[in-house]
Amino acid sequence: MDTGTLAAKPDSVIKPQKLSHGTCMVGDLKRSRKFYREFLGLEVVRHGERAMMFRLNTGMHVVCVEFPADRLWDMHVMHHWGVDVESREAVDAAYQAAKAQQEKWGIKKVQKPVMQHGVYSFYIQDFDNNWWEIQHAHEQHERSFARGDIVNMDD
Repeated sequence: MDTGTLAAKPDSVIKPQKLSHGTCMVGDLKRSRKFYREFLGLEVVRHGERAMMFRLNTGMHVVCVEFPADRLWDMHVMHHWGVDVESREAVDAAYQAAKAQQEKWGIKKVQKPVMQHGVYSFYIQDFDNNWWEIQHAHEQHERSFARGDIVNMDD
């Protein structure tokens, strides 16, 4: 196992302290805030005139920047945000809720739950074209980093 991949490299060009944030675009901060809080269960704070942040149980957060709705990009499902839930049953319940409340929340697409890349999950695309993966990963993240590289990345 290459333990050098498990932590920031001390000889890297950038000397990072932590991974702090990512960004996404939204067409209506108020509508998106309601969806993030009431449907996805995220912590949300408005920190600027055209921006807000969300997070959940981590030091990392996502900054949402408001753009005119007609200028939002059509995102690919592989560019998504992951939300972990406690069990496969919770994934199934979230899927049923997403299907039942699709119109209420303006959810554009709801894909069926499947086992993939070591987790049980499904994807939804919200009204801002952002994709969300609702998953039960049961320590998959920790196990992956503890295991290290499984594919040789040497030149």
